Amino acid sequence: MGCLKYLLRKEFIQFRRNKFLPRIIFLFPIVVMLIVPLVANMSVSGIRLAFVDRDGSQVSRRILSHLEASDYFKVRMVTSDSRRAFEALEQCRIDVIVTIPEGFDRKMAAADSPRIKVDANAVNATKGSVGSQYVVMTIMQALAGLSGEKGAVTSSGADTVDVRYFFNETLDYRFYMIPAFMIILVLLVCCLIPALNLVIEKEKGTIEQINVTPVSRFEFTVSKLLPYWILGLIVLSEGILTAGLVYGLWPKGSVVAIYLAAILCTFAMSGFAVAVANGSDTMQQSIFVLYFFVMLFMLMSGLLTPLGSMPGWARSVTLAFPTRYFVTILRSVYLKGTLLTELWPEYLGLAVLSVIFCFLAAVTYRKQT
Repeated sequence: MGCLKYLLRKEFIQFRRNKFLPRIIFLFPIVVMLIVPLVANMSVSGIRLAFVDRDGSQVSRRILSHLEASDYFKVRMVTSDSRRAFEALEQCRIDVIVTIPEGFDRKMAAADSPRIKVDANAVNATKGSVGSQYVVMTIMQALAGLSGEKGAVTSSGADTVDVRYFFNETLDYRFYMIPAFMIILVLLVCCLIPALNLVIEKEKGTIEQINVTPVSRFEFTVSKLLPYWILGLIVLSEGILTAGLVYGLWPKGSVVAIYLAAILCTFAMSGFAVAVANGSDTMQQSIFVLYFFVMLFMLMSGLLTPLGSMPGWARSVTLAFPTRYFVTILRSVYLKGTLLTELWPEYLGLAVLSVIFCFLAAVTYRKQT
C-alpha cells in the first residue's frame, strides 16, 4: 500500500494540470441541472383545440368556456364544419378535435346518453393520449357543473370521483426526472472520464512506466477508481444543491441513504469503465464501447422509461445494470422518503455489482514487464 498514496497524488496532479477537465466537473453539472429540467419536460400543455359545435346550445357553449378557461388548451378554431377541423388536424395545426353532435342538449334532457366525439392527432402519442384525457376530464367537469345547477344527480360527473396524488402532489414532471438527470451526470463522470484518462496514458506511453514498477493490480485499480469516486460525489452534491435551490426539490428521506447508494454506484461504474479501458488500445475504441453501454444504462434502467413497460427478458437484463438500482433508490428517497432499511435489495444489488466490476478492472490490468 506504500505506492498507493503516490499513485493517488499523481492522479490528482494530472487532474489539476488539466485545463479542461476541472471545468467540466464543476460547471457542467450546474449547467445541465439549470437547463435540461426546463426543456426535457414531458408534461403536456398548450394543446391546440378545434371545437366543432353542431348543436349551438347552452351546453355546448358551457363546454367551450371550460376548455377556453383551462391552462392546458388553446382553442384555435370554433366551427360547425367538421371538414375544416380535420384539414387542420392533417396539417398538424390542431392536436385535438372536440365535436358536439347535433341535438346534444335535447338528448341530455331526455336522458338519452349522447356521445361527444374527441379526435386526437396521435403522431406524438404522449400528447395525443394525455391531451385527449385532459379534454375528457374538462368536459366531465363542465357537464357535472350543469347537472348541479339543474339539480340533477349524475353518476358520471367528475365531482363523483375524488383523486389524490401522493409523493408528487403537483404532478410536476421535473420532480420525476431531476433524480434521473443526477444519475446521468454521475454516470458520465464515473464511466467516461476514468476510461479516457487511462487510454490517454496508454497513448502517451506513461502507462509503460507504471508497468515496470512493483505496483500491484489492486493499488493500480484503486488509484484509478478513488479519484473519480470523489468526483462523482462532488457532482451529485452539485446536483442536489442545484435542484434544491432552483427548483425547491430537496430529499424527503435521508441524505446518507443517497450518498451510500452513490458510493456503491460510482465504484461499480468506474470499475466497469476501467475494465473497458484496459481492453482498449485507442481512445476511439474505448469511446465507442462505452457509448454503447452508457446508452444501454440510460435507456434500460428506468431512467427515462419505466421498467414495467419493457418485456420480461429486458427486465432480466437490467439486473446487471447498476443504474437500475440507483434510480430506484434515488427516486424513492427523494420523493417518498423511503428508509434505507426498506431498500436493502437495491443496496445489495449495487454492492454485488461494485465488487464484480472492481474485481474485473483489477483482473483485466496486465502488466507488461
